[in-house]
Amino acid sequence: MKYSKSTPVKDFTMNVLNGVSTGIVAMLLPSAIIGSFASLFVNVPFLKSLYEMTNYVMILMPVVAGYIVGTLFDFNHVQSASVALAAAIGAGNWQFKNGTFIAKGVGDVINLIIVITLAVLFVAAIGKKLGSFTVLLLPSLTVLIPGVIGYYILPYVHYITTWIGDLVNLVTKLQPIPMGILIAVLFAIIMVTPISTVGIATAIGINGIGSGAAGIGITSLGFALCFYGWSVNGIGTSLAHFLGSAKIQMANMMSKPKLLIPPCINAAIMGGIAAIFQIKGTPISGGFGLSGGVSFLAAYKEMTPGVISLLTLILVFFILPIILAYLSKLIFINLLHFMKPEDFAIEVD
Repeated sequence: MKYSKSTPVKDFTMNVLNGVSTGIVAMLLPSAIIGSFASLFVNVPFLKSLYEMTNYVMILMPVVAGYIVGTLFDFNHVQSASVALAAAIGAGNWQFKNGTFIAKGVGDVINLIIVITLAVLFVAAIGKKLGSFTVLLLPSLTVLIPGVIGYYILPYVHYITTWIGDLVNLVTKLQPIPMGILIAVLFAIIMVTPISTVGIATAIGINGIGSGAAGIGITSLGFALCFYGWSVNGIGTSLAHFLGSAKIQMANMMSKPKLLIPPCINAAIMGGIAAIFQIKGTPISGGFGLSGGVSFLAAYKEMTPGVISLLTLILVFFILPIILAYLSKLIFINLLHFMKPEDFAIEVD
């Protein structure tokens, strides 16, 4: 979609959200698929290096997301690269601290979206006004204006994540089953917003049953969204909802919030079940779900090793979420016509 002053706000927003969510999933999948396998054999030098490389890839997410958004607006290579440069600065995952360059995680996605939006508007406003100086000046100007703005507003935008973290922290004070239900629903909702579930989980130090419920909530969400859009997304894209990240549905969920109701019902049921089965986790594992098998493996480590524990986790992380996803699709799509598969279509071209 070529940007113009008459571009509808909804179309503009969907382009930005689709680009960012695609970038997130594309950058997380190597770590989730290759990295999780390699992590099991870190004593093997090559596989250890492979594991580390897939983690390095994730820090490029803001750059990739910015470039993808640029292409969605039909920008040329220099224009898209300029948006990507601004995104790299605005995400906040590349920083200098005490004279040392630090690159970690994917950054603040809310601020990333703001900066990419500013960069797109800036690049579109400049257009072809720079003429033959475009290659020379546009990347630098995009860094100096939208990029620097993003850098300075980052601490203030980050307060949003902090506030949500405080809210989630209050829920952890409840009794196990109500806590499990609410935590699972909250993390399912957060997963399809620009806010990082991993960031929230680590910021508040959620652990034990709360962390287990968070991972289960994300897992049940991923399976539900996979089933809902299976007929329009194909096998690979559908599997990415739980093997990678359900954030791939961010644009669809934010444009039609009612679509969150069915998967949140599933998350609530599974959150309660997770509490009953005493599924636990760590602050690191709480925001992952089945991506990389992180929440599953963390839960197993918190249990007594053995066949019974493994079967319990397979039941809670796979069998029950899959059954609920199928029933939810049957009820809300086939019987009630509350939604349709096309609502969950993902454009990957």
